[in-house]
Amino acid sequence: MNARSEILSRIRSAIVNAQTPESVPRDYYRRPATGPGDVEFFVRTVDEYSARVHRAEPDTITEIITGLTADDARVVIPPGLPATWRPSRDTVVDGNPHVLSTPELDAIDAVVTGCTLGIAATGTIVLDASLRQGRRALTLVPDHHICIVRIDQIVDTVPQAIAALDATRPLTFISGPSATSDIELERVEGVHGPRKLDVVILG
Repeated sequence: MNARSEILSRIRSAIVNAQTPESVPRDYYRRPATGPGDVEFFVRTVDEYSARVHRAEPDTITEIITGLTADDARVVIPPGLPATWRPSRDTVVDGNPHVLSTPELDAIDAVVTGCTLGIAATGTIVLDASLRQGRRALTLVPDHHICIVRIDQIVDTVPQAIAALDATRPLTFISGPSATSDIELERVEGVHGPRKLDVVILG
């Protein structure tokens, strides 16, 4: 018997004698999100990721977003961002008149976007590149991301979020500012995304 035959013989023997695997429970919390999730829980988990959390109402949101940027800051926004969510700063609309290049985005101080969902259990914000959020590069290149989350967009768990999301969209999951660690566990921020994240909860 050659080596190949010996190996295949052992595999067949192992398969025949293998025990039936135990079933893995899949009883995830899948109750559909029919209303606002736990907003205070979301605030706490976002804060644990070193992101700054702010509360706003429709009549204060412009002032709050403006206050999160420097007086001389240049800010980029996606084309579908509501007028009341735009800061009173030097603002550039991506795609109007042209889509900004990577070097142009790199020269921008901050980006303001909406989101698709916020997940309370993990402090995660989900973007899907819709008109209020813009293309993925918009939220990866500038050093400061200001993201607006309406309270009716907050769900409690990851399974709820997955059930609510459109899997055909280009989804981005954000949990705090961009950060990584080297082999000595030295934390470095801003390596593959913004080093500063401000989350504005609206409502």
